[in-house]
Amino acid sequence: MNRLFVFVCAFLLNQSLWAFDEQDLAQQLAKIEVLRGEFVQEKFLRGLDAPLTSKGNFVLAKQQGLLWNLQAPLVRSYRITATGIALRVADQWQLQTKQDAANRQSRLFLAVLAGDQQGLKEDFSFALSGDMHDWQLVLSPKALLLQQIFTQIVIKGADYVHSIELHETQGDRTLMRMENVEQYRMLKADEKQAFSS
Repeated sequence: MNRLFVFVCAFLLNQSLWAFDEQDLAQQLAKIEVLRGEFVQEKFLRGLDAPLTSKGNFVLAKQQGLLWNLQAPLVRSYRITATGIALRVADQWQLQTKQDAANRQSRLFLAVLAGDQQGLKEDFSFALSGDMHDWQLVLSPKALLLQQIFTQIVIKGADYVHSIELHETQGDRTLMRMENVEQYRMLKADEKQAFSS
């Protein structure tokens, strides 16, 4: 009888863990105002033994968008917002208007990091597993254009996104890992300037 009681109590206490759903995930990610951290991106190409690796840092702001600063092997800064992707040239941001596929992927990336399910559901079906402390979201493309690019996108995280893995139709794969990530309440002055200029 005692074992049954313990089992029932454990079951009831853990209801919140296995009942974690897409709405819970969206609310969890939406709580974040500002994230700062580093990233490592590895591109695994079918013809190469070792991945192509790039590194940098990022700032994700709930209301503004994403600053993506590539530091190796090239130095480049991108600003990704709902209006598209801009490249920093000298001290000015230049909107990349002729890269429709890149813009779409950039918006997708921003939606993934920010937990914007409304934007994602237009193009993907979801499969969520795990709980609020360790979850995995698999996105399968519904839109024909995206089906030609990706077979699936696998996102893992906890309080925020820890990794994004893009599986491409031709067999290549890209893995992005977020490292040394910290949450903040506000943007720094130079970050505000980057989003407003």
